[in-house]
This record gives sequence, structure tokens and C-alpha cells, in this order.
Amino acid sequence: MEPTTGLILRRITQTDLSVSAHKLATLILDAIAWKDGYNGLPRGTAAFTLSALAEKMGVSRQYLSVLLSELEVSDLKLERRKPNGKFSPWLFRFAAFDDDEPAPDAVSDRGDTSLSREDTNKTIFSGRITIDESPNVFQTCWADLIKAAKRTLPCWNVDTQVIWDRFLAFNRARGNVAVPAGFLLGFMRRWRTSPGTAPRPEEAPVPQRALERQERELLAQINAAPIANREFHASDLCRVIGQAAYDARVRDVIRQFGCPRFTATLAVHGLAVMAGEIAR
Repeated sequence: MEPTTGLILRRITQTDLSVSAHKLATLILDAIAWKDGYNGLPRGTAAFTLSALAEKMGVSRQYLSVLLSELEVSDLKLERRKPNGKFSPWLFRFAAFDDDEPAPDAVSDRGDTSLSREDTNKTIFSGRITIDESPNVFQTCWADLIKAAKRTLPCWNVDTQVIWDRFLAFNRARGNVAVPAGFLLGFMRRWRTSPGTAPRPEEAPVPQRALERQERELLAQINAAPIANREFHASDLCRVIGQAAYDARVRDVIRQFGCPRFTATLAVHGLAVMAGEIAR
């Protein structure tokens, strides 16, 4: 099945996840490139550094790793890789749709007039822009395209409304009433800061919320056992104490910390490692 934003969003809402994991999945979905080569990414992937994701989520890097692991073992089958070197962003994709059968109603009808086409590995703006259509870009169909396209352009850090205002002023000064939509993309590619214009102050980063005592305790338990070995830990601990006792420990952690079952199992493994019941 060819994945779409709506299809993945429905799967996210139907998947049994913690609230934070739902939020993380939605953030990744929002950044997915739907054109092969768009922003230099393969189709269906999103790029983030872990520090950027942690900042957007307002969580620590350690807890972010827990959430990513939760998405990896969920029905969404989140995959991540870093093909371009140590300092490059991670690439994320939802692999749950790789083996799905194509849906019979997934083809657009003849009246589909999409604003972008997949003729090449570039995003193409099509149609015409009426210069006096609306001074508010968010009341037009161009806001999302500007926001998506500017990520790899010189105006990447400029507000979408500012780009729109400058584009309208540029064309009004030349007496243009309507122009091809491609002019907007070309205008963004040739973006220059006006002489004498003070740079817009950058927004101060949102301070990371200090972890509470219980959260620190839970993270310490989780970090005692590598998440990558969680299946071995579960098997070894069940062999030592039995499945019933294992499930009882998971329930106790859930009651104590109010965390999802997946997080609780990681904490149980960590406690078992700390007690010497299983190997790290």
C-alpha cells in the first residue's frame, strides 16, 4: 500500500502506545517527505537529530530512546538509520506499510488538481497566484508549500508570512496582477536579506523540564539494562522467576510509576540486572 499522511495518522491513533509515543510518532509523520528526493530524502522518510527531537518533545535524550524503542516494537514498526555519517541526522520511516496490499480506492480521480506533482525528484509549484488574493498566507493554499519548500532554501529560517509579504510586494512593484506559481519557488530560491534589515531575533530554546524524582528513578532502572537486549532479558528473567512472577513485577512498576507497560518491562529488566538475577 502506498502510505499517505492520513493512512499513517489513522494507524498511529489505532496503535496501543503511551501518550508521549503518540506525540513522537505524530512529530515524525509531520516531517515525512512525500516526494522522492524532496529535501534530499527518500520518499516516506523524515530526518531529525536526536537532540532536535528531544527538544521538540521536551524530554531527555534517555527518555527519547525509550520512546523510540516503543515505536520500533509497536505495530508502526518505526525504523531509523544514519547512512550519511556520524554527524548527519537520523532518517526515520514507518515500515508497517511495506507489505500491505494496495487499496483499490487509493487512486486519485480525474478531478484531482494537486498543487505538486511527482514528475521529477523536485517539488513543482503549479497553477497561478493572484497577487491581491489574500494578504494572509494562511488563508491561501500556498502556506503549507512554502513551509515545506523553504527547509532547504536560503529562507529556511524566515517566517512563512514574511516570505509571502515580500513576494507580494515584489510583484506589486512590477505591476504583476497574477503570476505562475513557479515564480514563488524561484523567489524563495533567490532569497536575499534586505540591506539595513535587522536580523530577526531567534527564539530562545524552550528549557528542558527538570526530571522529577520518580522519573529519575525510573530512568535509572531502565538504563541499567540495554534496551537493545530487552528480548533476551525478558526470556532470561522468565526462566529464572517464571512468567507469573515476571508479569506481577511489571504490574507493580506500572502501579508505582503510572508508566506504560513497555516502559515498565524495561524497568523490570534493569532492576533484575541490578539485583544480579540476569546478565546485562
